Amino acid sequence: MGREFVDIFDGWADSYDASVSGKDPEYRDVFEGYETILNEVAKRVSGTIIEFGTGTGNLTAKLVEAGNSVIGIEPNTKMLKVTAERFPSIKVIDGDLLEFKIGHENIDAIVSTYVFHHLTDDEKGIALKKYASLLPTNGKVVFADTVFLTEEAKQVQISKERKRGYLNVVEDLEREYYTTIPVLKELFTKAGFQVRFVKMNDYVWLMDATKK
Repeated sequence: MGREFVDIFDGWADSYDASVSGKDPEYRDVFEGYETILNEVAKRVSGTIIEFGTGTGNLTAKLVEAGNSVIGIEPNTKMLKVTAERFPSIKVIDGDLLEFKIGHENIDAIVSTYVFHHLTDDEKGIALKKYASLLPTNGKVVFADTVFLTEEAKQVQISKERKRGYLNVVEDLEREYYTTIPVLKELFTKAGFQVRFVKMNDYVWLMDATKK
């Protein structure tokens, strides 16, 4: 996971919650139904859970409230500090989607929201195989992230946002590694998961994967 993506969040730690709550018009469509998305992820897992990219701890809160044991993994120092201060009883580790050390805990599920796109498709495949090695049979990976039905659909969305003048969104879509459902289905399958996709808004799809 590139250092440039980690550094982006230095300037977002203080305003992230405002963005996800719809106060930033550029990102309103990306975060539409944000609470519903978090609830859908949280309700599909239980037990000891790794959460990648804890951010300010919004998903963490729902996982903890449900009685789960959470291991938070966050590469950005400012975001990590926010989560650690908000949840002093849980373990929050400096790490990312590929590089992390969790000890010898038995892991039941792995979750994230708005994070997986920081990896290239090749890196996504490597990561999923690593996650499969950590999980038991029927263990879960539940991610929610911006995904497109096809590459053509992605280009249509970029054109739409450019016409709206939402150039920050355009920059994000062109810079980061947003992929397609067929690619993700193949990657999950090769890693030993059965996966299904649920559309949450015009950008975000839920990936609900079970280790076979």
